[in-house]
Amino acid sequence: MTDTMNTSEGENIPPYVKGNVVTTIFHNATNLFSVLRMEVKESNVEWDDREIVITGYLPELSQEDRYHLEGKVSEHPKYGRQFQVTTFRKEMPATKAGVSTYLSGEMFKGVGKKTAERIVDILGNDAISRILQDPTVLDQVPKLTTKLKESLAKTLQENEGIELVMIKLNEMGFGPQLAMRIFQTYQQKTMEVINENPYQLIHDVTGIGFNRADELGQKIGMGGNHPSRLSAALMFTVDSESMQNGHVYMEYDETVLATKRLLLSSNGSSVIAENEISDALQELLQNNELVQEETRIYLPSLYHAEKGVAHHLMRLEKAQAKRTTFPKSEFLKALGELEERINVTYAPSQSDAIETALNSSTMILTGGPGTGKTTVIKGIVELFAELNGVSLDPSEYKDGKTFPVVLAAPTGRAAKRMSESTNLPAMTIHRLLGMTGQENKSEDVDRDIEGQLLIIDETSMVDIWLANQLLRAVPTNMQVIFVGDKDQLPSVGPGQFLKDILKSEVIPTISLTEIYRQAEGSSIIELAHHVKDGVLPADFTKNQSDRSFFRCNTQQLSEVVGQVVKNAVKKGFTSKDIQVLIPMYRGPAGINKMNEELQEILNPNPEGKRKEITYGDVIYRVGDKVLQLVNQPESNVFNGDMGTIVSIIYAKETVEKQDTLVIEFDQTEVTYLRGDLNQITHAYCCSVHKAQGSEFPIVILPLLKSYYRMLRRDILYTAMTRSRQFLIMCGEEDAFAQATVRQSDVARQTSLFERLTRTTAELEPVNEAGEYILTPENIHSIDPMIGMVESP
Repeated sequence: MTDTMNTSEGENIPPYVKGNVVTTIFHNATNLFSVLRMEVKESNVEWDDREIVITGYLPELSQEDRYHLEGKVSEHPKYGRQFQVTTFRKEMPATKAGVSTYLSGEMFKGVGKKTAERIVDILGNDAISRILQDPTVLDQVPKLTTKLKESLAKTLQENEGIELVMIKLNEMGFGPQLAMRIFQTYQQKTMEVINENPYQLIHDVTGIGFNRADELGQKIGMGGNHPSRLSAALMFTVDSESMQNGHVYMEYDETVLATKRLLLSSNGSSVIAENEISDALQELLQNNELVQEETRIYLPSLYHAEKGVAHHLMRLEKAQAKRTTFPKSEFLKALGELEERINVTYAPSQSDAIETALNSSTMILTGGPGTGKTTVIKGIVELFAELNGVSLDPSEYKDGKTFPVVLAAPTGRAAKRMSESTNLPAMTIHRLLGMTGQENKSEDVDRDIEGQLLIIDETSMVDIWLANQLLRAVPTNMQVIFVGDKDQLPSVGPGQFLKDILKSEVIPTISLTEIYRQAEGSSIIELAHHVKDGVLPADFTKNQSDRSFFRCNTQQLSEVVGQVVKNAVKKGFTSKDIQVLIPMYRGPAGINKMNEELQEILNPNPEGKRKEITYGDVIYRVGDKVLQLVNQPESNVFNGDMGTIVSIIYAKETVEKQDTLVIEFDQTEVTYLRGDLNQITHAYCCSVHKAQGSEFPIVILPLLKSYYRMLRRDILYTAMTRSRQFLIMCGEEDAFAQATVRQSDVARQTSLFERLTRTTAELEPVNEAGEYILTPENIHSIDPMIGMVESP
């Protein structure tokens, strides 16, 4: 069997099926992915049965109508032969009698048989397609009221419009999934939006970048220096730099040059002058779609977030003048009692950190692994309660009473670690603020944090957007302590909040440098600190009691990792204890491939006794270790949380008629319908970014030269410090050496440091809502020439 059938004229016809829907097996109302059983009336593909399984992104298809489906044949490993749809259309009647009968059916209220025949007599057998393309053709038909013409056209558009739109989108080169996503965004106005300004798709539809929209723009005459094209290219350039490289701003000249490069790469035949791009940039600035400060160009949301962070940090720091500090003698007495009670002796630097925290409005506690940050946090919390005369027993705070200490972190795993080390409640920052993670970046979250002391762990993971939302929710009388490791990976989102506030030195900072876990015999910590300093010890491949190294190449990697995992299991470790960290997803040695192989080792199903379902190319089984990819605060599950599939319920056993997974996250069980499975992935192996904020008994860390783009010191250091007991390195020695000496290729462009180091008088006044206001003092400082360019 071939995928095309050759006609006598030599024309290639794609595989097609014509028929009627027998039953809908599955339909996801969110993304419209469907599984149907269809009775075959005609096909150019041979089938053993009269019925076949159809899969694809489709609206709900009627059993009364006949459809023409095009696509390809596939063999599913479990469900057998299927027809994957790429495009579809309803088979419309082609004869006068057929069209008349269709238009006089129950769907079209007020259209009788004679009226339908009159429509076909005048408009022809293609009346339906003509009305869909231009409803005004109905004006040619006598005796039709305005109301009836509008009703008929609207009914046709609602029932046939999606098929025509999908066909047109397919002809434009959009795949079925992306085409359906576009249609869901704009509905019946899809073609209108595309024809008016296809660049709008960049902002509204996930998965469409500038180049794809530009192809459409050029087809409808928006190529060259069309204003919509230049504006879209500028916005895409600035947005891409923030999301891909973490920049908060771009320099004016670089914005113009980078946009010019983008335009050339999209259409090399048309050279756009830099002054034309600059003019388009000025228009965006005038419309407040971008913001300029000196020579810097910002997205408005990032500009206001950075200014908001500077303002709120200064607001909190100013409160220091009104704060009452504890006498040294009182502090030392309480510290001594605490040391005796918990059997810990604090080093001088740790004692200084606790005292500074208790006597400051804001403070930064920083240090690498093994330096005792967790121990210091516990001391701060205990002595805060002791010296302020408050209880740390959560049971005493009922009936709306506010617990005095708030602990939070960017990820669920990091929050859990805080809770375990302090025996107090901790939560994610998103949950603390009531955020879902889907908020518009330009809108502020209206939430005030209640309590007396706020401690934020893993602050290096906090981007500038989240930092602003967090700080604006902190009341002025609340003490805030930021805890983090400046040498770990920066936030995934824009900015470098921790690095900039450390560099500014406007907030009291205690850096813990002495390594205590090294004294306990941890060679992992010692190695990580060498890597942090850019030095890979000559003996790093020499096996130690808590770490080892195995040489292997790309082809050998999966076998080596598999053997390490099998030996760990034999020694009693579980999949929860073992974490493989790889910096890249694709390729023969990437995360996706490794997860497939580790699943067969850690959770095999040779006899089919475990329940399992297939989602795309992935098989999920009861017992699988999985990773949450998006925030789901209503279920108390957040991006980066790891869980275990504890139950699978097949569609035929559920009311929703959908396969259902139940996943356990630290005693919280969350239910996922099939349509929600894009929110999870296997977690036997994950990226270093996803593991940040977590620790595991065993970390297996492969590094190969083929990972070149991700061979960086901060990635290697962060990966090593995820290990709590054992670190197993494998791969190529040169890859580890390259990662140790190579720093990030791109220094993040941020201006928070400069904003924080200005004097208080130089900071622009801000009201409590975070909005900048004019005063007699600063209105005279406005330079009317800033942002203007000379006419050529």
